[in-house]
Amino acid sequence: MKYRKAYEWGKTRLDIAGIKENALDARLLLEFVCHTGAGDLYAHSERELTDDEQQRYENLIMLRAERKPLQHLTGYTEFMGLRFFVNSDVLIPRQDTEILVEEAMIDVSDGDRVLDMCTGSGCVLLSLMRYKNDIKGVGADISTEALKVAGKNYESLNGEISGSAKFVESDMFEKVEGTFDVILANPPYIRTADIEGLEDEVRCHDPAIALDGGEDGLDFYRIIAEKAGAHLEPEGRLIMEIGFDQAQAVSGLLDENGFTDIRIIKDLAGLDRVVYARREQ
Repeated sequence: MKYRKAYEWGKTRLDIAGIKENALDARLLLEFVCHTGAGDLYAHSERELTDDEQQRYENLIMLRAERKPLQHLTGYTEFMGLRFFVNSDVLIPRQDTEILVEEAMIDVSDGDRVLDMCTGSGCVLLSLMRYKNDIKGVGADISTEALKVAGKNYESLNGEISGSAKFVESDMFEKVEGTFDVILANPPYIRTADIEGLEDEVRCHDPAIALDGGEDGLDFYRIIAEKAGAHLEPEGRLIMEIGFDQAQAVSGLLDENGFTDIRIIKDLAGLDRVVYARREQ
């Protein structure tokens, strides 16, 4: 099968399966299998796929048609200009979460001590370390398997980041030691009843532990609002991702627990996405 014909076949199969990004996904999977780039679809459209390439491509297209995430098929995703290893043990980093990192880049200073709560793949902490110097980072997560992914990403990005990081298995703050200049968090915040309505790629393939925020989606924000202050330096900052309709509730929890300078940052769609707060001196 020729290169363009394979792409057209893959795009059609994904379109029939209802995949919205069928053209993009078909192209990316073809490039993944053939170790090619975006220009090859036009420059080398008549190239013949080997039998092995064709078989692998067809298998991946069928898996994608079954709603297995593209990132699980390739084993990686792009986030903040970096490549992160991902699998079914971690939440796939989303573009929305880049707003959290970008806000942290404004506030975090070189040499700061930073805690990334619910670190998952480590993408938030490690991205920050790419763009800031000499960060002393700690990533905490309850999942042993997620921490393995974070450790693998730390190792693979070690030549591109500055500072040091360690990853701690901890039920929230249970085993977190010391104090920090900044605490970052992207905790589970989906309401339990809403999980069934999520896209199959998320509902069936992202770990439930990284999605379920309890009945009202606020379980982990309550814990963070109550306990983060004890792990922050005076005037330390707390920066968290939130759901689009949670700004008022999360701000209230932070206010009740003595945080000041509370403000909300919107994402590119104009939706509430990040909350910033400062520990009262």
